[in-house]
Amino acid sequence: MLAAVSMLAGVVAFAQVTTSTLAGKVSDQNGEPVPGAAIVAVHVPSGTLYGATTNGDGRYTIQGMRTGGPYKVEFTCLGYQTVEFTDVTLQLGEIYNINAKITESSEFLQEVVVVATPASKFAAQEKTGATTNISNEDILTLPAASRNISSIAKLSPYGGDGMSFGGLDGRSSNFTIDGANFNNNFGLSEALPGGGMPVSLDAIEEVQVVVSPYDVRQSNFIGGGVNAITKSGTNTFRATAYAYHQNADWGRGKTIGGEAATGNYSNSTVYGGTIGGPSARPATAPGVLPRTASATPRPPRPVRQRPTWTRFPST
Repeated sequence: MLAAVSMLAGVVAFAQVTTSTLAGKVSDQNGEPVPGAAIVAVHVPSGTLYGATTNGDGRYTIQGMRTGGPYKVEFTCLGYQTVEFTDVTLQLGEIYNINAKITESSEFLQEVVVVATPASKFAAQEKTGATTNISNEDILTLPAASRNISSIAKLSPYGGDGMSFGGLDGRSSNFTIDGANFNNNFGLSEALPGGGMPVSLDAIEEVQVVVSPYDVRQSNFIGGGVNAITKSGTNTFRATAYAYHQNADWGRGKTIGGEAATGNYSNSTVYGGTIGGPSARPATAPGVLPRTASATPRPPRPVRQRPTWTRFPST
């Protein structure tokens, strides 16, 4: 019984994906694989480093990477020319393939910088099923008046009314934020908790809508899966502010099909904002004094001497 519960907990914990993957192959100018090559990927906004080395077939895989970008990916190997890819952007739950060709040389050469192109939506080696990725830029440009995640998920060609995908009941779908389940677990309706949005839509970094994926990490649903991740901070402080207003006069007195619209209309205004940045001050560069430091070293503090007592013999 305990083993069954442990297995079920493992399935629930790893039901959705919150990261991205970088993979590919490193070969020389003759097309031969290069084993032992070092790959270093740097998330430029935050400075996060990821690394790997190629195996005997010249292939590499870096999992658990932060989504988004841009990334700077560098390929190095002793006796070969260094190759660097820039402007690499990773998508949630997807594999970004970079196949690098490095030139063998016994003399010093400058590194080669390659500007990466966006991954193809139809590349078979990068897709794990019928998926639709919706970035934060897409969310900001969409006219989502309801501010509901289900209206964003309609960008998937399989999307329907509410959380329905592929014509199935919305209660058979799965909705997670950062891997946490936010479904209506009682199954009384297909409506999501929190009026359809448990967290603010402005806190969402990326949304992935999956239908019948063949990725074993994505499960716990029959119709479709809506996988969302929240924003993370970078080394730059950023802040946003927003306000949404609904006027009662916009609905009162209107007619629909020749009949007057009925309902309780009221004014409502929502204010909000976001702020993000580094959680700790970056380390001071060598040879540079921080603003709070003094250029003149402070003299050492004097050491306090303890008094000594001499005992004289009594006469």
